[in-house]
Amino acid sequence: MLNLLIKIRRIINKKILRLKQKYWTLIVVRNCKSYQQPLYIGGKSIVTKTTTLGKNVNFNGMTIAGAGKVTIRDNFHSGKECMMITQFHNYEGEKIPYDETYIIRDIVVEDNVWFGARVIVLGGVTIGEGAIIQAGSVVVKDIPKYAIAGGHPAKVFKYRNKEHYEKLKNEGKFH
Repeated sequence: MLNLLIKIRRIINKKILRLKQKYWTLIVVRNCKSYQQPLYIGGKSIVTKTTTLGKNVNFNGMTIAGAGKVTIRDNFHSGKECMMITQFHNYEGEKIPYDETYIIRDIVVEDNVWFGARVIVLGGVTIGEGAIIQAGSVVVKDIPKYAIAGGHPAKVFKYRNKEHYEKLKNEGKFH
């Protein structure tokens, strides 16, 4: 009897997970500027009307906030609880600590980029093709192609093997 209850619970949990994924996918599709299939939304994800998504974008929990444009190209993967913030309070305006105006900066994420969990990307940043951003990192400046970066602020500490990367790319081997 206990085994039957465990099996039923697993089936119910899988159905609930699929419903949540469909719900968050619908939210992203309805709110983004444009997207291409396939699109996988595996966890709570919120985007802005200025967000453009390439094909094979995978969010496992992403919040995109602010009035700046966010462009995420093909084969992007994110861990849980990631954020991209394109709008900042103007700290050099007419009041202290900041005034009612905002500083708006765009974000570009090129092809085949992977974010670990809880990555934060601030506006004005471009993350180059094939880059990997380590979990918990805060990206405040551009990250070059093939770079592996991490920390607060994120710094490049290694590069992918370019020949291996290009071989897999040319063979069309994408996750």
